[in-house]
Amino acid sequence: MPAWTCARTTEQARFVTRQQQIDRIYKPILFIVCLVPFLQMAAGAFGIAGQTLGVNPVEDILHALGEWGLKFLVLTLLVTPLKDIVGKPWLLSFRRMLGLYAFFYVLMHFLVWLILDQQLYMAGIVKDIVKRPFITLGFVAFLMLIPLAVTSTNGMMRKLGRRWKKLHRLVYPIAILGVWHFYWLVKADVREPLTYAAIFTLLLGWRVWKARQRRARTASQG
Repeated sequence: MPAWTCARTTEQARFVTRQQQIDRIYKPILFIVCLVPFLQMAAGAFGIAGQTLGVNPVEDILHALGEWGLKFLVLTLLVTPLKDIVGKPWLLSFRRMLGLYAFFYVLMHFLVWLILDQQLYMAGIVKDIVKRPFITLGFVAFLMLIPLAVTSTNGMMRKLGRRWKKLHRLVYPIAILGVWHFYWLVKADVREPLTYAAIFTLLLGWRVWKARQRRARTASQG
């Protein structure tokens, strides 16, 4: 067998082994780690294991879920730059799970507002969405996240083809709307939403820079 064939076979075997480790070990660990904040909030809501919430538990849970949604959006957008910087393509294997957890926490944030805060009072819900700008922004961001979660499967990626990548670029305006929603919510102490804004600006700026680099290389080769 030629040496280059042996090298390629060895590399393929390493790739398969690494992917098996990711699927069987690292992904389950990541799944549990990402679920921990939600479990802690649930424990606090029911007073389990000494976990307690503040004087306004619904508001505490609502804000915590929203912030974790933003944190997972940051982590999702961080995967690609990190992969390029450290040269580890297998990091992309975790991006889908992180993105789905971002949707999960935003969904829980919405449901807590809908059920516990608004108590399913539809007139009040519609009034808040229409007349309170920060809720309008949050609601729009949530609606934009839904098609990304629905089309996150391999089957939908194949079905949509190039349209899948265009659709999932919605994550950028979603991140902007999420930070804007947070900024208008806190009103006084805006340091935390501004920190998220700075992080998202860096991540989006990095993507713009990389896209320009790719276009420049294509132009020079053409």
